[in-house]
Amino acid sequence: MAIVHCVQLSLAEWADMFRPFSRPLLCLCALYGLFWAMPSWADTVVVAKRIDVPGASLQEVRAQLLPGTDPDTVRVSLHAGKADIPTLGWRRVGLTLDGSLRRDAQMRWLFDGTVQLTGAPGGAFGNASLNLVVDASANTLQIDASQGDTRVGAALPLDQPTHVQINLRNLPAGWLQGLLGTVWAGHITGGKLDADLALDVRDEGFLSSGDFTIADLKYATPAGDLVGQGLAGHGRFTFDATSHPAQLALNGGVHGGELQFGPVLARLPEHDVGLDLGANMERGGLDINHLHMDDADVLQLDGALSVDAKGNLQKLKLDHFQARFPAAYDRYGQPWLNNAVAPNLHIAGQLDGHLDYAADTWHSFAFHTEGFDIADSSGQLQANGLHGAVDWSAQADKSPTTLAWNQLVVRRLAIGATQSHWHSHNGSLSLQSPFDMPILKGQAHITALDWRPTAARAQRLNLAANVEGVDMATLNQTFGWTLFAGTLGGTISGTQWTGDRYALDGELTIKAFGGTAVLKHMTVQQPLSDTPVVMGDIALHQLDLAPLADTFNFGSMSGRLDGSIDGLQLVGGNPVAFKASLLAQNGGRISLHAANNLSIVTGGSAASGLQGAVFKLFKTFNYKRMGLNGTLQGGVCTLSGLDGDASGYTIVEGSGIPFMHVVGEQTRVDWPVLVHRLKAASQGSVAER
Repeated sequence: MAIVHCVQLSLAEWADMFRPFSRPLLCLCALYGLFWAMPSWADTVVVAKRIDVPGASLQEVRAQLLPGTDPDTVRVSLHAGKADIPTLGWRRVGLTLDGSLRRDAQMRWLFDGTVQLTGAPGGAFGNASLNLVVDASANTLQIDASQGDTRVGAALPLDQPTHVQINLRNLPAGWLQGLLGTVWAGHITGGKLDADLALDVRDEGFLSSGDFTIADLKYATPAGDLVGQGLAGHGRFTFDATSHPAQLALNGGVHGGELQFGPVLARLPEHDVGLDLGANMERGGLDINHLHMDDADVLQLDGALSVDAKGNLQKLKLDHFQARFPAAYDRYGQPWLNNAVAPNLHIAGQLDGHLDYAADTWHSFAFHTEGFDIADSSGQLQANGLHGAVDWSAQADKSPTTLAWNQLVVRRLAIGATQSHWHSHNGSLSLQSPFDMPILKGQAHITALDWRPTAARAQRLNLAANVEGVDMATLNQTFGWTLFAGTLGGTISGTQWTGDRYALDGELTIKAFGGTAVLKHMTVQQPLSDTPVVMGDIALHQLDLAPLADTFNFGSMSGRLDGSIDGLQLVGGNPVAFKASLLAQNGGRISLHAANNLSIVTGGSAASGLQGAVFKLFKTFNYKRMGLNGTLQGGVCTLSGLDGDASGYTIVEGSGIPFMHVVGEQTRVDWPVLVHRLKAASQGSVAER
C-alpha cells in the first residue's frame, strides 16, 4: 500500500527547486522541475498555497504522485486553482494536469497525459492531450499539445527555457487574446491561425518573430469602431513587447473580408493586398510609422498613420498614393467619403498625389489627375472631366498649378468648361489670375478665390466675383419655379464662413418686370444639403405690375410697385420667415378678377349684389394707391394694409367712378392656408376663405 506524505513547502524551497527555470515560458516549463524530481517522490502529495517564480504565479497547488500501472512509471496529477502569467496575459487561470511519467531507453523523460485550463483566453486548452519529452543529452524539452484539429508544438533548450520554437496549426485566434491584450485594447472574436515562430519571454515582456497564416479573422476595439471580419492573409512578422511602446514589423498580404480602421472601411478583394508596415503599439493606440500598401489594380500608397485606442484617426501622412476609381471607392472609400462628401457617390478616373493630416489639421496636400468624374446620387453635386492639379502647403510655397473641368453641377446649377490657375503661398491656396465660368447663359467672372485650410472658419474662404447676364427663365426652370424673363447680375465682394454658414458681402440684382430686385445680406447654410437655408433682404424698385400679375395669373393690374422683403428665410426653397412691405403709390388700374383675388386671399369677400352687377360693367378700375404688408413668423402670417380699423384694412384705395375699394378682413392667417389661397387664385379658381 502506498504511503502518502503531505508536504507544505516554503517559498524559498520552491524557488530553489525552480532556479534552473527562473524565467519560465509557460506553466509547463515551470512544472518541468517538479517532474524531474518526481520519481524519487512516488506515493507523495505536495501541497502549496502559492508558488512564485519570475514571470509566473501558481496558487492553491496540489500535486499527487502515484506508482503507475506500468513498471517504472509514475502517475502525476497536478491542480492549481489559480495560475497567473502576466507576460502572456493569463490571470486566474485554473490548471489541471494528469498523465504518466516514464523514462525510455535513450534516458529521455516522457510525459503523456492531458491538460485542462479554465478561464484561459479564447477557451484555450479546455481539454487537450499533452506530450512532453525531456532529452538531457540533447538539452531539449519538446512539448506537443492537441485539442480537436488544433496542434501546438514547442521546443526549447533546457539551459534557456525562455527561448522556444513554436509551431501552431489551426489555432483559434482567440487563444492569443491574453498575449496580444498586454499591448492592444482590441478583442479577437474569431478566426484560425497557422504559424512557425520563435518566442523569447523576459520579465519585462516578450519578443517574437516568424511566419503566419490567418483565416476568417474577426476582431473589434472596445469602442467598436475598429473592426475586422472575415480577414485572411499571410506574412512574416517581428514583435517586441519588452519596451514601451511595443514595436511591430509586418510584411505580407491580406485578402477577403472587411477591415474598418477609424473612418475607413476596407472591403478587401479576393487577391492579396500587399502590406509592409512598422508600428508602435501602446495603451491601445496604434502608430504606424511606415506603411506600404499595394492593391495592384486599385490602390498603391506609402506613408504613415496613427489611431488612438478608440479608433479615432490622429494622423494620416501619405507620401504618395495612386487610386483608380470606381474600384478604389468601392473597396476603400465608403463610408468615409459618404460622410465627408455625400452618400452613394459615383466616381470614375484616376487620382494620385500626397497628403499630410495630423491633430485635426491639414499640413499639406496635392492631387493630380488626367481625367476624373464625381457625382452624388441625386446629381446635385457633379464634376465631369476634371484634369490638372492642385498643390498646397501650410508653410512652404508651391509651384503654380492648373485645374480645369468640362462641367460642374452644384445644386442643379450647371457651370461650363473652365480652366483655373492656382498658387500656394503663406498657407493660402489662391487663384493666380481671374477666370470666367459660363453659367445659365451668363457668366461669373471670378476675380479672387482664397482658401486657407488651417485658418479659423470665419477666415478660411474668401470669394470675390462679378455675375452678369444669368438668364432668370433658365434659372427658374432649373429649380422648378414660375418662369419669367429677366437677368441676374451683381457683385460678390467677399465671403465669411462660420460653421456650415456662408455669408456673401455685396449685392445681386435681378432685372425683371421693368424694374429691379436687389438682393443684399445673403447667407446660405448647408448649401449642399436637401434643405439648404437661404436668408437675406430684398429691395424692390419700380416693378411693372402688368407683366408681374400676368406671370402669376392673378388678374390684370397696372402701375409700379416698390417695397422690401426683409429677413427672408427659405428652408428648402419654402419661406419660413419674412417681413414684407409692398406699395404701388402712384396708382394705376386693376381688374375685378384681381381685386376679388386680393380680397379673398386676405380674408374678405368678392364683390356681390348690386355693387357686383355694376362692377361687372367695367373690366378695370382706377386706383389711387395699393399696399399690403405681411410678417411671417412661427407659421402665422400677420397682415395689414394702407390703413385699418376694427372692420379691416385697406389694400386698394379706389379713385374715380366707379369707386373700387378692397378691404382685407383677417390680420392673422396660418401660412399653409394663405399659400393655398394664393395657389387657387393663380390657377383661376375661386380662393377659399
